Amino acid sequence: MMSASPAHPFDAAGPRPSFGPYVAQLRLRRGWSQLRLAEQLCAASGSPTVTRHEISRWEREERLPADFWLGWLAVVLDVPADGLADAAERSRVRHRLVAPGRDGPGRAESRDRVGLDLLGLAHTWLTSDETPLIGPPRSVPPAGDRAARPTVVEVTARLVAARRLDDVLGGVELAAAVQGLARAVGHATTQPAGIALTRKAARLRAEVAQLRGWTLADAGDPLGALSAYRCALGAAAAADDRPLAGHVLGSASHLLAGTGDPAPALLLARTAYAGSRRALSASGRALLLHRIAFAAASAGLRGAAEAALGAAQRATERRAAEHDPPWLYWLDEGELDALAGRCLVVLGRPGRALPLLSRAVARSGQPRTAALDKAWLARARLDAGEVEGALLVAGAAVLDTIRSGSTRACDLLTGFGERLAPYARLPLARDYADLLVSARPYLPRPLAGEPAAAHRAAGDG
Repeated sequence: MMSASPAHPFDAAGPRPSFGPYVAQLRLRRGWSQLRLAEQLCAASGSPTVTRHEISRWEREERLPADFWLGWLAVVLDVPADGLADAAERSRVRHRLVAPGRDGPGRAESRDRVGLDLLGLAHTWLTSDETPLIGPPRSVPPAGDRAARPTVVEVTARLVAARRLDDVLGGVELAAAVQGLARAVGHATTQPAGIALTRKAARLRAEVAQLRGWTLADAGDPLGALSAYRCALGAAAAADDRPLAGHVLGSASHLLAGTGDPAPALLLARTAYAGSRRALSASGRALLLHRIAFAAASAGLRGAAEAALGAAQRATERRAAEHDPPWLYWLDEGELDALAGRCLVVLGRPGRALPLLSRAVARSGQPRTAALDKAWLARARLDAGEVEGALLVAGAAVLDTIRSGSTRACDLLTGFGERLAPYARLPLARDYADLLVSARPYLPRPLAGEPAAAHRAAGDG
């Protein structure tokens, strides 16, 4: 049984976003447009000087309100004035510390910059009342290439096939194929200078870029994945497809939570939910609520994670697969069990996780799915004190990881091995260590060559 939870995930305790996203989330929760909030402020204060454009500047943090308007915002939005003041101060500090375009010395700093850029675009997407918000890049292919350009129908068929391959193969093996698909969609949808993409073309670009981000994340290249998600968000916004944009941000949130950045992951997931929940199917809402839950659990916020898990369960009970978009084809009952089970493992609730993960493993999964599910089940069993059962499942997961080539599964299993130190004398533990040594030449290596420790620390899934 899930604990009693508030009606909305933003009610749960957790790190508040900076001022702009906070105001936007409070506004959207009431179903207000920026114009409606401006009208409420003018009526309450008796000062008709705030316009929709001023609200937009506040939410984008191009300008922050003075104490006078902070007080009236608190009244109109029915929140503590101190909370708004604290959020505004956090935004002022962040703007002083983060210099746009500043170069860092390594890949981790580069990833932080790309992640910050993605957060900024997510904020723009959430707060703007106008669409399209962020147009994807447009270019004109060389004249000699026009005759050989693939059609949108051909690219769509390739996208469907690539999605199915993602069930079988890991990101390292799929990366080159999806990169080719990204080039193909660019050629198929490019318009002459000055002519905007159609929504259909922009949506196709967004779906391909989202798949590329997911593939690169599974290949161990978080920087490349975040860059792909940035492109995907821009294209989804240009297509005015809020469910797809929310899915993109949810995917990016999952990546950040798994690489040891749960605070921005939680902000991205909450932003995705706030900006798209009214347009999402029940399955889409359940997925984003699971993203919120996993990020909150990774941040150690038990109450927020439990609240989101409860809301996800209620959305799951209302889902109807026929209403789902094509990019949610993979979200079946087994996957929903796996998502909830993984979150419970991170929360330190292996007893509640075991039946969920056992059901997930029992489905007829493909090698990549099976590798992830078994790796999580092994961790849950180990945390529950079922050492021998954990070792048997982990050994099976190693074989599925070799078959699929998923670096995420490999990182999970490496982390599992590091937890085995207290049981090193057990025969099954020695057998598992020998299996890892024998399998090492066949296990996948991250494309980017970044250390896997951050993935293991957060329990990437």
